[in-house]
Amino acid sequence: MSQLGWKVATLGQHCEVFSGYPFKSEGFTDDANDIPLVKGENVGQGEILWEISKRWPCQDADELARYKLFAGDVVLAMDRPWVPAGLKFAKIEASAPEALLVQRVARLRSRNGLDQSFLVHLIASPSFVAYVQSVGRGVGVPHISGKQIGAFEFLLPPISAQRKIGSNLSAYNDLIENNRRRMALLEESARLLYREWFVRLRFPGYEHTPIVDGVPLGWMRKTLGESITLNYGKALKAEIRVEGDYPVYGSSGIVGTHEKPLVQGPAIILGRKGNVGSVYWSSKSFYPIDTVYFVSPESSSLYLFYALKNMHFISTDVAVPGLNRDFAYSRPLLHPPVTLLRSFHETVEPIHAQLDKLEGTNQKLRAARDLLLPRLVNGELIV
Repeated sequence: MSQLGWKVATLGQHCEVFSGYPFKSEGFTDDANDIPLVKGENVGQGEILWEISKRWPCQDADELARYKLFAGDVVLAMDRPWVPAGLKFAKIEASAPEALLVQRVARLRSRNGLDQSFLVHLIASPSFVAYVQSVGRGVGVPHISGKQIGAFEFLLPPISAQRKIGSNLSAYNDLIENNRRRMALLEESARLLYREWFVRLRFPGYEHTPIVDGVPLGWMRKTLGESITLNYGKALKAEIRVEGDYPVYGSSGIVGTHEKPLVQGPAIILGRKGNVGSVYWSSKSFYPIDTVYFVSPESSSLYLFYALKNMHFISTDVAVPGLNRDFAYSRPLLHPPVTLLRSFHETVEPIHAQLDKLEGTNQKLRAARDLLLPRLVNGELIV
């Protein structure tokens, strides 16, 4: 039974569902000054993966003004709209760069008495996720149309209740986002330290260390293949996974969980297919699937993690982007003295311990929010 004043409505009655522009891949650029595009591939579970965005020449922005995204917009992938980790949707944050919407991604903006903050949580609700999965299944690639999105039925509270619900749930999201920002700053500090010491070669004592053949005295230059082995991940289809305590890694990061790990952490994961060359550090045991390589725990280190993140890997397969292992093995890798590596690890290990603590806090916040969300959105709790 719904609360007084709540009524059955459809998204189409109270929300504009708008699809993006069919940008051609030959027009994509690598210029960081150009406009990022929001495609299905960089819509994550509750966030935009800006680091893998394709870009479009900024001089075309005025002609494409109707496809611009603004703070508060909700975007939803229309092809493969869900992965085992969750629905592929996100809210555009106020801190986001100016961006353009690509075809087969829906932009949702509230209207006719629907609060935008309430809309964000409605799209995150289990009832909407279940609806998308029920209508999106079919032959070939799972997909959902704008018409189907608009046909979703839900209970619409009075606007005052919508705002209270949005405020209550947004408090959790704000805490999560603040922790994410802190994590980004911590990650950047570790990355900058790596670059300062091992790329710019301004390490402690560099003033008194001669450079011989482009390498500081006492350092060695080897190839990646001489240093480590890139092991293949193992296929683990979504339908046979058993939700558990261990993260499942694909080339786009964590794509779900499983009841048992394949690799004991901490260890490094490297994207092989799809998001080529992506690099992840897992401080806990995990399951790498067949779109990634992994480095054995005994060979993994935070120095190697940042070295791999600083390497440039290229696509070797036109049809399906992939990282050829022999090519990866050919990449140069500096081997600094043990004493310098020890100093680096003594600095970055506390940073990563703090990252783990913040991520643990966010997991608890998400669990509390996700427990509360359906009961508020469905009118089971009074606000």
